[in-house]
Amino acid sequence: MSSLKDICEGIPVDPLPEPRERDEAVPHAPIRTPDLTRDERRLALQNALRYFPPCLHETLASEFADELRTYGHIYMYRFRPTLEMRAYPIDEYPARCRQAAALMHMIMNNLDPRVAQFPQELVTYGGNGQVFSNWAQFLLTMKYLSEMSEEQTLVLYSGHPMGLFPSTPDSPRAIITNGMVIPNYSSRELYEKMFALGVTMYGQMTAGSYCYIGPQGIVHGTTLTVLNAARNQLGSDNMAGRVFVTSGLGGMSGAQAKAAVICGCVGVIAEVSGEALYKRYKQGWLLEVTDDLDTCISMIRHAKREKRATSIGYHGNVVDLWERLVLEYDRTGDLLVDLGSDQTSCHNPYQGGYYPAQLTFDEAREVMHENPVRFKNLVQESLRRHVAAINHLASKGLYFWDYGNAFLLEAGRAGADVGQNTGLHGTFFRYPSYVQDIMGDIFSLGFGPFRWVCTSGEPSDLDTTDDIAGTVMEDIINEGVKENVKQQYTDNIRWIKEASKNKMVVGSQARILYSDDNGRVAIATAFNKAVAEGKLKGPVVISRDHHDVSGTDSPYRETSNIYDGSAFCADMAVQNAIGDSFRGATWVALHNGGGVGWGEVMNGGFGLVLDGSNEAAERAKRMLSWDVSNGVARRSWSGNSKAKETICRIMEENPNMKVTVPNEVENKDILERALKD
Repeated sequence: MSSLKDICEGIPVDPLPEPRERDEAVPHAPIRTPDLTRDERRLALQNALRYFPPCLHETLASEFADELRTYGHIYMYRFRPTLEMRAYPIDEYPARCRQAAALMHMIMNNLDPRVAQFPQELVTYGGNGQVFSNWAQFLLTMKYLSEMSEEQTLVLYSGHPMGLFPSTPDSPRAIITNGMVIPNYSSRELYEKMFALGVTMYGQMTAGSYCYIGPQGIVHGTTLTVLNAARNQLGSDNMAGRVFVTSGLGGMSGAQAKAAVICGCVGVIAEVSGEALYKRYKQGWLLEVTDDLDTCISMIRHAKREKRATSIGYHGNVVDLWERLVLEYDRTGDLLVDLGSDQTSCHNPYQGGYYPAQLTFDEAREVMHENPVRFKNLVQESLRRHVAAINHLASKGLYFWDYGNAFLLEAGRAGADVGQNTGLHGTFFRYPSYVQDIMGDIFSLGFGPFRWVCTSGEPSDLDTTDDIAGTVMEDIINEGVKENVKQQYTDNIRWIKEASKNKMVVGSQARILYSDDNGRVAIATAFNKAVAEGKLKGPVVISRDHHDVSGTDSPYRETSNIYDGSAFCADMAVQNAIGDSFRGATWVALHNGGGVGWGEVMNGGFGLVLDGSNEAAERAKRMLSWDVSNGVARRSWSGNSKAKETICRIMEENPNMKVTVPNEVENKDILERALKD
């Protein structure tokens, strides 16, 4: 399996590839502890062997059983391709239709070792965000995509390619679901069993929907979050000499170092994994590194005094860093941190998403597997220490926010003093969610993380799309927009003009940009025109993060500012995926879990291939308008005044849009009188 042609021929069975050991030179996922019974282990083996003819079962059964015993999951390492895994130019894929080739380009980018967190376990980011459950699924999917016509749709159940089904050219080429479990059984414990059995999968957000674009995927949002936090809490977006402390340099969290420098502040990011930290350092996303706390504090003081924008990677546990910052304050009265957050994978705290301060990284990985009860106790103790240090500094002037990674949720469950208050409108903490306190108004205005990928693989195509997007946004401003919308466009024009200089590409030639419905439609149709005119050398895939205006129902993140009692309802995300599917998306995905964790969120995404055709332009217009307005309408109905203003503007521009808008109860005394006993 050393060529694209080889991996598109399906699962090799005659002859079988030679057994392959894991490559210990690359990072690997933590060993899972599904605690299967003997009958469940037998079922896991039986399920894995379904992909192979009976004549091979004797050979593979013992091998797969050994993987299950050793790693807690059957990854089928023997079937890892020897081909370099990366996003090849679209024309190199042996496919019958361009849409299928675009999907193959996106899938292979998610498994690129420069991009993926644990590539040999098919994990893209977040510690457990799977692209597929095993390598047989990858090979079978690539085979189906190579054979697909424009009158077929590939159906994928939690990584498993169920098959090609007849459809129409206007239908999606792929329908993806990940983790669709009956709600009463959507628990963390049952997930471990079901994943080990090979019957479900945690697709995170853009891992299982094939739309991940490396740490760039969140760097724009992180930049906007840090800048807006400074504007709101420090009174200025001039961050020279300001210090932002956080943790995580693995997958999405790798964006924090780059964002800090773009914002002009001193970013200090703790990371327990040396592999993850030095990967970002070598990629240029992290500027300075130390594994000594004394040195780290000295570096912070020097950069703060010099008002020098930099990113400092501390190779160690973030709890130790926070506690040292407390000690420095108590000793000297110097508050060395202005802003703080956390991007550990706390949605998965007991399977490698959060490492306790009491153990080294290697010790933690061993205890996690050998003694999960002790590991859980240590994690919870560490979370309590973590929050205690933050609370102390917050009382002295630190501004801290939850980055939607379930940090406060899990800390509260561990008994930390997070000021948790559960009431009519959901659960709230002492520190707000970044969506609730910082980004909420952006979503209500219809702005969110739009993205695109140039499938030619040519950097010049990405430069051209940057220019096109900048020009389109300038034209929209010149046509006249409201002041609050103009501010968003202005920020994004500055972003796109500086994007190339900031060297954010890791993997595919991709870009992220926050935009609203008008901007997305205008940019997409302009890209499509450029493909048609030959200004771009290949099709462009447009997509977005699931973390967007309409893509995600998550009461602790994307919908944390929904106050009508519907924060725990998931109609929006489900409706969005269904609506995208018949309005023109090339593929759609719907996931349980992502960001905040399994059972805590419902989210979905899409991919749309712009191939220069008139049909692609029409699909973009139909689908992108819905993809934004659905979430704006929901936010409006929940009582958000900015969202109501936005949806009314959209209705004025589109006479076919008729949205139910709420009538506010102006006199609240009426409610009290009506309910008087």
